[in-house]
Amino acid sequence: MSLSKVRNVRAMLTAAVLLAASTMAVAADLPTFKLEMQDGKLIPPRIEVPTGQRIKIEIHNIGKSAAEFESIELRKEKVLAPGAQSFVVIAPLRPGEYKFFDDFHLNMPQGVIVAK
Repeated sequence: MSLSKVRNVRAMLTAAVLLAASTMAVAADLPTFKLEMQDGKLIPPRIEVPTGQRIKIEIHNIGKSAAEFESIELRKEKVLAPGAQSFVVIAPLRPGEYKFFDDFHLNMPQGVIVAK
């Protein structure tokens, strides 16, 4: 690999790390709601959130199989291995209900985010 390619790769990696760090810092200041996923079960199945502001949903897969938080309406998805934790940041919502589900367990009931 040439020296210029190495420098380009380093620059891209540095930019990616800085972007991730800034995103995590911003996400830390947001109203946060917790969701547990357990082999298709959503705990709680209903999450009430404020309208007009960004929110963070912390997701913890407490099940024995992989889980995927997915919301078509919110254009969000996050795959978690058993025992894994992560989060999604959701743009300000208008009043209403937004469905979400575990894409790996489609036979289980869906959840809903209610923006009030």
